[in-house]
Amino acid sequence: MSDLIEFRHFKYILAVAETENITRAADRLFVAQPSLSKQIKDLEDDIGIPIFLRNREGVETTPAGQIIVAYAQDALLTRTETLAMARAVHRGEVPPLRLGFSPFIKSGLLQVFRESYARMFPECEIQLAGGDQANTLLRLEHGTLDAAFLPMPVDRTALIVHEVSREPLVVCMRTDNPLARESEVPLPVLATKLKIFRDPETHPSAHERLIEMLSQVGIKPTVSCLATTPADIQLMVRGGYGVALIDQSSVVEADLTTRPIAGVRWTADTAFVHNCESSHPALRVVARVLQKMTKSRLHKKANLSRKDMPLQLDLLA
Repeated sequence: MSDLIEFRHFKYILAVAETENITRAADRLFVAQPSLSKQIKDLEDDIGIPIFLRNREGVETTPAGQIIVAYAQDALLTRTETLAMARAVHRGEVPPLRLGFSPFIKSGLLQVFRESYARMFPECEIQLAGGDQANTLLRLEHGTLDAAFLPMPVDRTALIVHEVSREPLVVCMRTDNPLARESEVPLPVLATKLKIFRDPETHPSAHERLIEMLSQVGIKPTVSCLATTPADIQLMVRGGYGVALIDQSSVVEADLTTRPIAGVRWTADTAFVHNCESSHPALRVVARVLQKMTKSRLHKKANLSRKDMPLQLDLLA
């Protein structure tokens, strides 16, 4: 965006776009109509882009102008939210951030978030609340939690979802399992050994998605053992009840190991979730930072070759 555009220009552009009329925009802004018209025209000349088309009925935003208007909306909202948060920190008025998390979320993710939050908002407390997916979503909707880290998919329209992590899924097995001698687990073998799953009641949509993905590669698993925590999954694998799919970055017990699945690149995705109506002053600032970090990470992954790109599974099994 050109250095010639200042915040006052953003206010002018937004007012004209919303009112579709220079005179009405000038009244809203408490400026003279000729002055507003001239400043908009001067700005268009400086950046070399027509933002508005003038006609007898008023003004119409050009396709290029729509991009400028969207940027103006985002810039003004970011400034407002950032200043509000800065004032709240200065006055000591930031309430604790009530942060929920699923047991299937990596502890390292929470630690990184905590450290980053402390740098952005010194001396602002985080209150953690663990729980299963369904209960955490209800608490978010009822306002007893401000935000949460949860496995995807999150299919609640009242919530805002920002993907923050994407990790490959691998097969967890005992170290004495003959499969441990192989570099990958073939799909036909996985079909006969995969018996341990996260309890569908803890996250029904994720389980349905997993079964769908397995079906697409010809696997109709026997779901015989159900776990509610990652520790339960490892306990069952260690007990010889079968193998399980887990996040590649998971820490496994000494007598367990993991192997990738041959021919597929499934991923376990994690999201930062919050209620769109939440009033916590830090929330939107945090969400914006996470969103920018995610876009940067996904942009880097776009440089991978097509065959190396992971097939998104949108779950944490």
